[in-house]
Amino acid sequence: MLGLTSRDFTLFAIVCALTLLAPIILNPFPTGSALGASFNAGYPALMQRFAIFGILVVGFNILFGLTGYLSFGHAAFLGVGSYAAVWMFKLLSYNIVPAIVLSIIVAGLFSVVIGYVSLRRSGIYFSILTLAFAQMCYALAYSVFTPLTNGETGLQVYTSDPQVLMSPGDPVVPHLFGLQMNTAEVVRVGPWTWTFEVGYYLCAIMLIAAFYLSIRIFRSPFGMMLRAIKSNQTRMNYTGLNSRPYTLAAFIISGMYAGLAGGLLAAMDPLTGAERMYWTASGEIVVMAILGGVGTLIGPVVGSGIIKYLENIVSKINENILHQWFAALPDGLENVLIGVVHPFVGEGWHLTLGLLFMVVVIFLPGGLVEGGQRVGAMFSRKSRNASGVEADAAAQNPNTPAE
Repeated sequence: MLGLTSRDFTLFAIVCALTLLAPIILNPFPTGSALGASFNAGYPALMQRFAIFGILVVGFNILFGLTGYLSFGHAAFLGVGSYAAVWMFKLLSYNIVPAIVLSIIVAGLFSVVIGYVSLRRSGIYFSILTLAFAQMCYALAYSVFTPLTNGETGLQVYTSDPQVLMSPGDPVVPHLFGLQMNTAEVVRVGPWTWTFEVGYYLCAIMLIAAFYLSIRIFRSPFGMMLRAIKSNQTRMNYTGLNSRPYTLAAFIISGMYAGLAGGLLAAMDPLTGAERMYWTASGEIVVMAILGGVGTLIGPVVGSGIIKYLENIVSKINENILHQWFAALPDGLENVLIGVVHPFVGEGWHLTLGLLFMVVVIFLPGGLVEGGQRVGAMFSRKSRNASGVEADAAAQNPNTPAE
């Protein structure tokens, strides 16, 4: 179905269900409860970032996961995509279609130039080249091209901007042919509150489309060629096959994914700054991919979701919240537990991320997806063993009817 194998279609259906039902899944606790205030993540701004960064890392995985080329410069494409989208808002109107289209095109053009130069080297030299390009883009956006980027203040839309396609009745916020991105429907069922926002579902549909395209790329002859490059590029070159056009194509596709993510960030909030191009942003993309599982289909979505959850949920757990959690315990034990947990939450959430990353790198080289596969295999093995014991017992007792 949809040109996918049954296994891939099942995975695609799972991603679709998780994405479309995210406002419900991410709000498991009653809205007014202490657990809900601490752990519910089903509010639109955070769900948008889940979907947008999922798109970004899915595209990065096409390059790194299939070819093995590790780029430390993908934040540059995210940034130029955001700038292009905001300029469309300033020059044309708040309609997001031209903004997103231009963000993809501009990021694709940037990736052609950067990829053409960087792919002349491989390994660590390729990574350093991409990092250098990203830092140059950051420096240019921050202090050189200030008429285009507005420097450290950030690029935003003003009432004095031309907006030549803006009609008197058009919304003054990003919209899709009049459907405003901040329009939301709030549904209350008992103590639970779920918010279904137009902006999030636009990002969700884009994520589903991007994920579907990544599956088709992974299973295509082009994807097989990229895997062969990752396996042994030198041997391929000895056979007379020029691998550079394939790696450049993967680099461009990955850059266009990042441009789409940048355009969506601007569509959700029409303000962008040079910090989106900084090298730490590129490093975060790499961590997301490795944490979820490099070279797997769903790993990038898992990795980006976990890091954004830690960044936005675990980081807001402070000492007062911890006292509420452990209030029923004796004072001495309460203070001990708070002393143990406090360094890993709030401002120390990076410590939790670092420990999680260490565990994954040491014990799960295939990322959290590999961990899920191991758990599934363990339960499957137990099930087979139980079936084998039942079969042996049935064989020993001829009066036992066969199922």
